[in-house]
Amino acid sequence: MPHRLTELPLLRRLKPGLHVYEEEALNAEPALALLGEPITPVDAFFIRNNGHLPEIDESGWTLTIDGEVERPAVWTVEGLRQRFETVTLTAVLECAGNGRSRFSPATDGLQWRLGAVGCARWTGVRLADILEHAGPRPGAVYTAHHAPDRQIGKPEKAALSRGLPMAKAVAPETLIAFAMNGEPLPRLHGGPLRIVAPGYPGSAWQKWLDRITLRDVEHDGEKMRGTDYRLPILPVRPGEPLDPANFAVITDMPVKSLITAPLDGFVAKQGERLKVAGFAWSGAVPLESVAISSDGGESWQDVALQAGEGRFAWQRFDTEIVAGQPGSFVVMARARDAEGGVQPLEPVWNPRGYCNNQVQRVRGSVVV
Repeated sequence: MPHRLTELPLLRRLKPGLHVYEEEALNAEPALALLGEPITPVDAFFIRNNGHLPEIDESGWTLTIDGEVERPAVWTVEGLRQRFETVTLTAVLECAGNGRSRFSPATDGLQWRLGAVGCARWTGVRLADILEHAGPRPGAVYTAHHAPDRQIGKPEKAALSRGLPMAKAVAPETLIAFAMNGEPLPRLHGGPLRIVAPGYPGSAWQKWLDRITLRDVEHDGEKMRGTDYRLPILPVRPGEPLDPANFAVITDMPVKSLITAPLDGFVAKQGERLKVAGFAWSGAVPLESVAISSDGGESWQDVALQAGEGRFAWQRFDTEIVAGQPGSFVVMARARDAEGGVQPLEPVWNPRGYCNNQVQRVRGSVVV
């Protein structure tokens, strides 16, 4: 099985602008300057792994459908293409731990900055069509997804095995993808097949998918137990004992925005019109608006949102503000969803550091 060190030259050649984290699993995120396009280029897309990258033989790849179904099946990639309608959907993919480094006190887990997110065009077939062909039994309530990646130091254990509630599995936006931005799905992003589950955290977008089992209970595979990829139902304060019964699987990513210009450390002249641009997105509840502040959140100005490529794509905002008095200057953006959910000024702490959608502060200075 490939070791992280054997993958680094490939990663640095294909994705030269990414910051690679110093840990055994291969994880990397781009600088925010690389996230300025409505469709994130593959070479700027973050990489998330829970274990070793598996060896892949695309020519012989198959996808097994079994469990609580009437007609189990084994599909080749070409068989999926031939049997089912091919669709393309644009959607944001974000790691649940994006922004974890901004929690205080710090939590366990990879200390992502703000770049573990991107928006791509995903092409594949609807999971609903495949499941309809298999004939789910009445007791099927959850899918279980399997892949050949294994835990580091524990090759007998899967690195990740998550699933979806049946309602999401058969939703029209949920795909089994074999292409990303018009090209075959790269191995670094789960090729030849991966789940696309818009609005859900990236962990639910299983990579290197080779088996889907329908189950009559919520799936309990690796990273679906205890507090993994779960949020507390009732608030938990730092240091309090954790009761797994108080945690529920993350099935919705919160409304969020990202400023891609200016960048931290910017310098503007007093009176200069400063361009502020970025993106906003939401999960199950549609995005409604974005506002900008340049006075520490005392006042907010709504800005226009450009249309995105469909319901689950992010939407660009692009405006100008006037650089005020000389000294430090902070630009903030805050997104709101259609049900009134809004980004908090400070993060809502949780023990695993998930779903941090606090307002981003871009700090710079104004000079005469």
